[in-house]
Amino acid sequence: MKKHIRNFLILTTLTTVSIYFINRMISVSSVVKNLLRTDRGNFYNWKYGKVFYTKSGKGSPVLLIHDLNPASSSQEWERVYKTLSKNHTVYTIDLLGCGRSEKPNLTYTNYMYVQLITDFVKNIIGEKPALVATGASCSFSVMACNMEPELFDNLILLNPEDLRELIKMPDKQKNALKLLIDMPIIGTFLYNMLYSGKAIEKLFEEKYYSKDQLIPDQTIDAYYESAHLNDSKGKYLFSSIKANYTNINVAHALGKIVNPIYIICSKENDMAEDIINSYCHYNPSIQHDYINHSKYLPQLEAPEQLLSKLELFLSVE
Repeated sequence: MKKHIRNFLILTTLTTVSIYFINRMISVSSVVKNLLRTDRGNFYNWKYGKVFYTKSGKGSPVLLIHDLNPASSSQEWERVYKTLSKNHTVYTIDLLGCGRSEKPNLTYTNYMYVQLITDFVKNIIGEKPALVATGASCSFSVMACNMEPELFDNLILLNPEDLRELIKMPDKQKNALKLLIDMPIIGTFLYNMLYSGKAIEKLFEEKYYSKDQLIPDQTIDAYYESAHLNDSKGKYLFSSIKANYTNINVAHALGKIVNPIYIICSKENDMAEDIINSYCHYNPSIQHDYINHSKYLPQLEAPEQLLSKLELFLSVE
């Protein structure tokens, strides 16, 4: 009996050590290309951690917010921000838990990101920007605009999430999953497998792009690097997302917002029409438009089309 216990302990120890070194190897190898440089931006010393941001151009301010995903970063806007900078002062940020920003071990909530956006506008931008948000980041952008409407000008939502997804709340099962992912070695290993290079490539093929052949290898590499910067601590954001802590029901807020709201959806998104109709149900004044031949990230797949839509909405007084 003692021999079996000893063998089990030896096997468990060897397995744990092996997983630890695999995690370390991924942490080191994922950032070798150094695609997400910090020398072209600055850090905002926010209360929960340093937040990377960039500022470029002159004119009316525009704040670009990437999708809420630990693999995402302001790299999402690389094919858009330079052109926008010709007529606007363009700010991009890496949300806390993403990209070059810090990734503290905490529960990431929708309201935390509301605070981040409003504090960033007050302390860094200092005037009313147009707010452009993608996907899962649209919910806290709506809430920020609802809570402090005087801080923002237009609100532009790019492929916002289905309202039915946003009402899903944490439960015991989700919290158990969060606890597993947050574990030091096993949780990190699980996260690393879920955010492997192949997994990110599959995400682009199935959700982000409508045409596989247009996906640049460097973009995949940048997303992979973002997911694993800071020793894969993006797992804390990931666990919060999976446990629904970043969700919130925005229906009531949509109905109260007086700022102009514009929704841009991709035609290749099967749910686009339903999503737009559901948002307009709560706020009939919302204007909307579509982009052809793109899926979840038209700013990368069809930047020219998106720029024409953005300039149209940004020019509205």
